[in-house]
Amino acid sequence: MLLLTCAAVLYVAAVDPNEDGRYPTCPFLALTGYQCPGCGSLRTVHALAHGRLGEALGLNVFVVAMLPVLAFFWLRWTIARAGDRPTRTKAGDPRLIWALFALIMVFWLVRNLPFGEFLAA
Repeated sequence: MLLLTCAAVLYVAAVDPNEDGRYPTCPFLALTGYQCPGCGSLRTVHALAHGRLGEALGLNVFVVAMLPVLAFFWLRWTIARAGDRPTRTKAGDPRLIWALFALIMVFWLVRNLPFGEFLAA
């Protein structure tokens, strides 16, 4: 999984998503004109791969914030598997899952409102 992730990041780093026609447009953006929570994530990964954290934060702050969280859970799982310890079979505390869902929905809403333009990609 790590190799696949690295390959995907290397591809996005090499093939600039800022140039038209390189990647498909977000279907939600194309249909509605509004940005989804993931809009700008390819450009965010591209900016991070080139060491431009400020630009990445300006494109999609949520993706930048969630990358360390994903890395933590992946690392915890990897260590558990390497130590031959059982991994969790439950998704997690439902309150945390609902809190994450609510955070995504609030981010989605605010980035499309006039006062939330600073969150738009």
